[in-house]
Amino acid sequence: MSLLRRLNPSIVPVSSAERMRASVGALVGIMLTGLLSRIALGDSDALPLLIAPMGASAVLLFAAPSSPLAQPWSILGGNLVSAVIGVTCALAIADPVIAAGSAIALSIALMLLLNCLHPPSGAVALTAVVGGASIHELGFWFVVSPVGLNTILLLVSAYAFNNVTGRRYPHVAPPAAPNVHGTRDPAPSQRIGVVPDDLRAVLEQYDEVVNISLEDLDALLHQAQIRAYERRSGEITCAEIMSRDVLTVSPETSLKAAWEVLVRAKIKALPVIAPDRQLVGIVTQTDFMRMSVLNQTGGLKLATRAGGLVRRPGVPRTVSDIMTRRVQSALPETMIAKLVPPMADMGLHHMPVVDHDNHVVGIITQSDLIAALFQNGRAGMATFASGYAEAG
Repeated sequence: MSLLRRLNPSIVPVSSAERMRASVGALVGIMLTGLLSRIALGDSDALPLLIAPMGASAVLLFAAPSSPLAQPWSILGGNLVSAVIGVTCALAIADPVIAAGSAIALSIALMLLLNCLHPPSGAVALTAVVGGASIHELGFWFVVSPVGLNTILLLVSAYAFNNVTGRRYPHVAPPAAPNVHGTRDPAPSQRIGVVPDDLRAVLEQYDEVVNISLEDLDALLHQAQIRAYERRSGEITCAEIMSRDVLTVSPETSLKAAWEVLVRAKIKALPVIAPDRQLVGIVTQTDFMRMSVLNQTGGLKLATRAGGLVRRPGVPRTVSDIMTRRVQSALPETMIAKLVPPMADMGLHHMPVVDHDNHVVGIITQSDLIAALFQNGRAGMATFASGYAEAG
């Protein structure tokens, strides 16, 4: 039983919908490739419309479209390189066994060198050697058709089907969050714990092809860290730490009035709400500064004597003229751990909290988040110390 368990791969199970999506994708991809090849080449026994390796390519393209081995350069480069090597070995080496082994070995070496490793391409090289008289008669035309034609048609089918069914293809991992301050320092969340350089060093030490990209591995690890913190943090929600008595303004509020609210309350941001309290924007001190003394063409100028605002002619007059309209917000039930990446890496200092109708019900600042994390960490240490004392 233990032997069977060791032989069984630990593939993460997927939903029934994903299994159906992948199966239908392979059906569509192979059928379209065969039908279009028949239209292009006509019915002929001398020229195969489909070669067997396309079935293996379909497994990767439709069941594992995020795999580095399934990306366009992998399948296109891998198949063409292997086809050329296979035909060359078939022509140059008389013994089919030696030719087959040489074709596979050289194909793997060149695919790794060119960064286009695609496992089914090994079968392409083998087909060129042992595919029979009809394949041998094609010579290097085998590279163009059926290999090149099949590959391009299957790629186009995979591109269309995967994107229509919600799987981005080609798969591009989301870029790391840039430093919003424009410096070369990595984002705050990338400075501690496991960082991409650590992953790269471990993979280089592992020295084996891993069927996941470094960017995807980093993203998955980051999500796992957030999930683990949510579990350790006792599931603290935004509703527990948010400020509920929120000072707000409307889009029609004058800039002078909005500025006075910021100064009087000693705060740095004001959610902008419609008459029904739906969130429509946010105005911050940065918005005022951007439109004031930093604007050389005119705008609001911070008065040094009165502490208020002096208006220049031809400038914005209301909050709607300078507010940020695309606002990242949270729900009351959102775990506070999910606020760490946007507040740490995106430079957000305030996070409005809205209900499911987008009505403002609270706001969380970086200070609120830091206090909650500190209190939770201190409570965790106290619990640990208490348990340790009892155990002693």
